[in-house]
Amino acid sequence: MHPDGDLTPRTRQGVLPVAREHGVLAVDSGGSGLRVALGTAGRGTVAQRSSAVPVRTGGQGIDPAHLMEQLLPLVSALTAETGIQRLETAVVGAAGFSTLGDALRAALPSVLAREFGVRTTALAADAVTAYAGALGQRPGAVLSAGTGLIAVGTDLSAWRRADGWGHLLGDCGGGAWIGRAGLEAALRAHDGRSGGSVALLACAREQFGPMRGLPGLLYPRPDRAAVLASFASRVAECAPGDPVAADILRAAARHMADSAAAVCPEGGEPSPGDAVCVAVTGGLLKLGDPLLVPLDAELARRLPYARRVPAEGDPLHGAVRIGIALATDALTLPDDQTMMYVTNHEA
Repeated sequence: MHPDGDLTPRTRQGVLPVAREHGVLAVDSGGSGLRVALGTAGRGTVAQRSSAVPVRTGGQGIDPAHLMEQLLPLVSALTAETGIQRLETAVVGAAGFSTLGDALRAALPSVLAREFGVRTTALAADAVTAYAGALGQRPGAVLSAGTGLIAVGTDLSAWRRADGWGHLLGDCGGGAWIGRAGLEAALRAHDGRSGGSVALLACAREQFGPMRGLPGLLYPRPDRAAVLASFASRVAECAPGDPVAADILRAAARHMADSAAAVCPEGGEPSPGDAVCVAVTGGLLKLGDPLLVPLDAELARRLPYARRVPAEGDPLHGAVRIGIALATDALTLPDDQTMMYVTNHEA
């Protein structure tokens, strides 16, 4: 099977040499930096590189100039490595694109055309590339659960999204939410209030020091969400023997299932092979059974018509898949200005 799934064109003539094929540039821009892949319509991903420098976000949203500053040397190295020169299609998946992507929409397609000769550009929320990586072009829903949490779903006519509002307003059930709930339970035990957890208090002291210093450690930090999320693993460690920690993870599972149910296309009574699919991606999967067992139960309860499937790939894989579909005129995922914006640049 083709390494990038079911979007590959199949021809009797076989695969053209790499340098002559329709090149696909795929970009995954997130909080941990930039990942870039070059591929072709015939071979899928050929090579990839990364930068640990996140793209800046300012008053005008995601900064296209800073993105290109990171992208240019990576693409130069990849074209030299692979021999792929005709980068006719580009897909950029960016965290925050749906609300902070106006500058990218205005500037990036023409810059990519000028620098690399790109003729078709898709700019997408990273949740969309996560969806394509996990499910391809099937109807369904994908929960992206890491530090934050967002759910996206589609019936292939329109996108639906739920949560993804950040750790202050939402991301319910995500890593920062779990970590904050665990620290609240620790502080309850520290104060002698009901609902506290002595086990979580011990973990919090071990990780952060005396509890009276915790607000000073958290509130001023720009990476507060990541620091909160770092405590989620301690909640999972305590869950098998601590009912408070176990309840936090059960509550997280309910929140996650709520978001999945909000975006999942309605199902009728399809045959098993045609069932609506739900996949979960992201670092929160590393918490293991203390979270995943109640999550599976909640998804089965809330979405009895859906089938839980493992994610087939990550957001960069999804960007490559979208690029191949565009290159072969096979894209069936919805095109909209907010979630995925596709534009063509004349040569």
